[in-house]
Amino acid sequence: MDMIERMFQLMFGGGDNMVRDIVEVFRENAEAGSQRDAQVQMHTMREYGREFAIPRQGWFDSCMDGVNRLPRPALALGTLGLFVAAMIDPLWFSQRMQGIVLVLELMWWLLGVIVSFYFGARHQVKSQKFQREIVGTMAHVPEVMHNIKALKDLRAESVGVADSGPDVRLSVSSIASDANVALETWRKRNQ
Repeated sequence: MDMIERMFQLMFGGGDNMVRDIVEVFRENAEAGSQRDAQVQMHTMREYGREFAIPRQGWFDSCMDGVNRLPRPALALGTLGLFVAAMIDPLWFSQRMQGIVLVLELMWWLLGVIVSFYFGARHQVKSQKFQREIVGTMAHVPEVMHNIKALKDLRAESVGVADSGPDVRLSVSSIASDANVALETWRKRNQ
């Protein structure tokens, strides 16, 4: 019995868990991984926070903030301007596009990298916001489905929608014809 106790203590007790240590060689400990991820995220957020902790003063900071806001509107308006120029003066536009043909492929790659880095981060932020909005919208699906079913039940084409139930007076009044003054007047004129 003593040997079995020592074997179990060696494997599971004594502060060191041999089974856990062996498993962690092949598979990451989920709790420790989550703690590391949280630490990395907190460190990143602190670094980003330091950028905005210093109050911006002076004309240079204001000028740089303005310059940082220019590329998106400039690209959008420039592209629209190219379409307008192509419609107004196609020959002038064609001459300018012949100049673009002479741009080296390396320069196109460099432009692609710059645009990707500039817009990539913004795209990631927007896509994460979009995913959060989708989750919020999906939370309303059961309520919307219930409302749609209730509205369908109110339609005149639904079976049993005009059922009067056990009310005999309502059943008789639904069968009885109403006096229609306009119809009676029309019948008298056309006889």
